[in-house]
Amino acid sequence: MSIQITIDSGSGFCFGVTSAIRKAEEELKKGSLCCLGDIVHNGQEVGRLEQAGLQTIDYTDLRQMHGGRVLLRAHGEPPSTYTTAQQNGIEVIDATCPVVKKLQERIRATYIKHPNAQIVIFGKVGHAEVIGLQGQTNNTAIVVEGLQDIEQLDFNRDIYLFSQTTKSVDEFNQIVDTIKHRLTDSPAHRLTGSPTFEYHDTICRNVANRVAQLKEFASAQHLVVFVGGKKSSNAKVLFEQCRDANPNTIFVSSAEEISERLISDHPATAAAQGDTLRVGICGATSTPLWLMEQVRDRLLDLPINRSTN
Repeated sequence: MSIQITIDSGSGFCFGVTSAIRKAEEELKKGSLCCLGDIVHNGQEVGRLEQAGLQTIDYTDLRQMHGGRVLLRAHGEPPSTYTTAQQNGIEVIDATCPVVKKLQERIRATYIKHPNAQIVIFGKVGHAEVIGLQGQTNNTAIVVEGLQDIEQLDFNRDIYLFSQTTKSVDEFNQIVDTIKHRLTDSPAHRLTGSPTFEYHDTICRNVANRVAQLKEFASAQHLVVFVGGKKSSNAKVLFEQCRDANPNTIFVSSAEEISERLISDHPATAAAQGDTLRVGICGATSTPLWLMEQVRDRLLDLPINRSTN
């Protein structure tokens, strides 16, 4: 049997991540540089940049730091981070994704205009981007990870809903429909026709538009190898979309996780017609192309691949 491998042309770094990494590489040429948190949720890419001199620090390090330069990654930061940097004489290299920056500004403006309303963020609790978004409301925003969290809302008060940029559009729409239904049934609505509900689909279309293309790509393969970081929220979302389109989808974070047994014992290999196993490689917006290429090369080196196409 031979393996025919295709790397999904739509996978890989999104604009925001690409810009942040490019900025880090440019600033490293000027001297010492720290990054607040992993620059991208991919251990291999973080390691590559650390070898180039980038130092990853956390909030405790930032508070103890005086002087120096700190890069803020694409996920964005709360206002308190900028305040700490200014107080400690730290030069900020701001690589916040423009889409995230715009979302922060919208949430901040809504919070100021409607101080008594509930600002709700559909996102992952503790995610770097969500921490930055909550900070725009002095950490009063309510984070819901799914429909199971809707019960914490007060349906007799105004609600303004936003979304983390990398979440699922379908899940966001489900939450919108559920809140609409619950508000209609609320005592306040029956008496006065209020409260207000405004929702803003702030999901990045560079991410959302990948889903349909990714599903089409996955469905054309016997086996799909999804490459992503274990910390990446986007990787988890896109992996599930891939697996929905093709149940024969496996998740790996590095080429070292690929073994002959993993491929030869997989049901997709037995089900492949003819002598060629079609394997598709794809990844998240935090997955570098060079890592997907390493996975490809590892697959081609397997003994099961007696000939390549």
